[in-house]
Amino acid sequence: MMNLANRITITRIILTPLFIAAVVYGRMDMALIIFAAAVISDGLDGFIARSMHQKTFIGTILDPVADKILLISAFICLTLTKSIPEVLRLPPYVPIIVISRDAIIVLGSMLIHVVKGEVKIAPSFWGKFTTFFQMMTVVSILVQFKYSCYVWNTAAILTVISGIDYMLKGSQTLNENSSNNKKPACPTARESISGRRACRQAGKA
Repeated sequence: MMNLANRITITRIILTPLFIAAVVYGRMDMALIIFAAAVISDGLDGFIARSMHQKTFIGTILDPVADKILLISAFICLTLTKSIPEVLRLPPYVPIIVISRDAIIVLGSMLIHVVKGEVKIAPSFWGKFTTFFQMMTVVSILVQFKYSCYVWNTAAILTVISGIDYMLKGSQTLNENSSNNKKPACPTARESISGRRACRQAGKA
């Protein structure tokens, strides 16, 4: 269902190539405006979905996907673009950590879906905290904050922590499912009695 909240989410995805173009052509002021609009839309679509009861399955998929597309594109651009001063340019290890963590989460979600048949997407505290610092990393570079390195290193550390947190929760989910599958069925009292009678009759025969 394409409601207002989902339209805002799709608009955020559309803003991503505009943001990339602004960074590539050295228009950091425009890139900052576009990125700010995308960040505001991230909060707005969630608020509308909750307050106007517009939560949908496609919305729960599109919202995190839109965030990942925007942030990963931004991190790659801010690492490769030569128009950014070298001291403010993201070191390669930051996007590598971010992309690796997201890839692990996607693969883990696919595995859980195969095993359990469903995946419940529930952002954790560490996940939200990580996303905040990842967004602040982009903003700090666009405004040419001279201490941006502290922001992106904090974001990188939180990305690792949140990745470990998601993996532990995923392992717990898989272990619970495995335990449930291995749990033997308890025979009823009637089944136990009939079983004993069958054994006696077999012995007499």
